[in-house]
Amino acid sequence: MKSKEKAETGVQSRRGFLKSMAVTGGAVAFTAAAGKAVAGVREEPEEAVSVEKHGYRETQHIKDYYARAGF
Repeated sequence: MKSKEKAETGVQSRRGFLKSMAVTGGAVAFTAAAGKAVAGVREEPEEAVSVEKHGYRETQHIKDYYARAGF
C-alpha cells in the first residue's frame, strides 16, 4: 500500500512540475516578445560608407584551377 501511495505522489509532483514549467515557459516567451514591442527597437539608417564592393574576381589562382579542372 505504501509503495502505491508513494508512486502516486511522485507522479503527481512530476506532473505539477511539468505543468509549472509549461506555464513559466509561456510567460517568459510572452514577456520577451512584449518587452521588444514596448522598447520600440528602432533601426537607425546606416551611414553611407564608401566601401567599394568588388564581387567575383577571377584571379590567377582561380584561372589555374579552371585550367586544371577542365572548365
